[in-house]
Amino acid sequence: MAKLVVLYKTPADKAAFDKYYNETHIPIAKKIPGLKSYEVSKGMVASPAGDSGIHLVALLGFDSFAAIQSAFASPEGQAAGADVPNFATGGAEMLMFDTEEV
Repeated sequence: MAKLVVLYKTPADKAAFDKYYNETHIPIAKKIPGLKSYEVSKGMVASPAGDSGIHLVALLGFDSFAAIQSAFASPEGQAAGADVPNFATGGAEMLMFDTEEV
């Protein structure tokens, strides 16, 4: 399996972010081809030192790293990526990787 992790930094308006993310962005992102799982953080995102500066973490699962690349090259993947600036006023960082169970 492979994961795409999106770290959404604290936005200017948390309530507006949450509303847009849940009502608009999630439905767009769920159309991405090859998407096997979609999880989001619940509540505070903390670091061992306290506040992390991250408002929300999204974990998207795919069959492979290549599947992530194909998914985001698709029109649906492009639409999801293009939507991020509409609500992520604090910025976002995306990380992609293959996983293995140990």
